[in-house]
Amino acid sequence: MKPSLFLACAAVLVTVVGSSAQQADAASTTPAKTAHSKSKAHDWTLVVSSTPKGGFVMGNPNAKVKLVEYGSMTCPHCAHFDETAVPKLIGNYVKTGQVSWEFRNYVRDATDVTASLVARCSGTKAFFPVTRALFKDQPRWEEKIGHAPEDELNKINDLPLGEKFLAVAKLVGFQQWAAAHGVPVKKSTQCLTNEDSIQQLVQMTGDATTDFPDFRGTPSFVINGGLVDLGPVTEDEVWPTLESKIKSALGEQG
Repeated sequence: MKPSLFLACAAVLVTVVGSSAQQADAASTTPAKTAHSKSKAHDWTLVVSSTPKGGFVMGNPNAKVKLVEYGSMTCPHCAHFDETAVPKLIGNYVKTGQVSWEFRNYVRDATDVTASLVARCSGTKAFFPVTRALFKDQPRWEEKIGHAPEDELNKINDLPLGEKFLAVAKLVGFQQWAAAHGVPVKKSTQCLTNEDSIQQLVQMTGDATTDFPDFRGTPSFVINGGLVDLGPVTEDEVWPTLESKIKSALGEQG
């Protein structure tokens, strides 16, 4: 990605994070909004809720293992994890009620914020499928940013916060993409210009390093409140290593 757009978002993070702390504290007192009744949850993947930390969680709220993933929409390693590991995580652990899986956005740049706003605009029930669809299409929209004229990116950088991410969305074609996935243009426009939602993303990103001083980047994982040390692994080794940690937390052997 061209550095100017990245640096612009970095400035946004510095400006917004202080003003959003009170909002995050207020959110922590708000009960999660459950998308499906537990009485209908023979398949725990149908139970999806928003969380006080700003994420979305799928699965049994009383699962023995509570897994949190910090992921970036512009992170290729996160996209790889989504493609190769998430189906196993969902099918083998979340669906059965053994593990709940919470996804928290960690925003690294302006495109990341924009993609996250689009995913969250889809609503609680659709958050996970839309997020996964965005990961699948990540190379296409990253390529559009990479080929954008420098002067156009500079103009976007100079826009006010409430206009910046709508401009990125128009550059990439996110609104048309969102409309094809059930989010009308009018609604996505509202989401992309909602400064409270932008601040929530920034706060969640700041909380990652505040809550977990050893946080090293994305994807990162938390099991039952503790940051997982995956060690020096390749992206193909992330899931086998994480799965062994999940099994250990479940009390399984090897």
